[in-house]
Amino acid sequence: MFRTLLVTTLLVSATSVAFAQTPAPQRGGTAEEQKACAPDVSRHCRAVMNDGDLTVLGCLKANRPKISKKCDAVLVSHGQ
Repeated sequence: MFRTLLVTTLLVSATSVAFAQTPAPQRGGTAEEQKACAPDVSRHCRAVMNDGDLTVLGCLKANRPKISKKCDAVLVSHGQ
């Protein structure tokens, strides 16, 4: 579970160049955003959790029809 939350934290904080250009107070994702995607990362992307943030992001995007609406909203809010 800790690894899932860590990966989710890193995923939300490093999703894209556009996200990196947002003002500092909005970076890193909120605890609520991390909580929204943690189950989806664990469920759909467990096999690539150790392959880096962009790989996990790619996995979530590849599984977009299957991920929760809450996690999808997090990705959309960060330009993904």
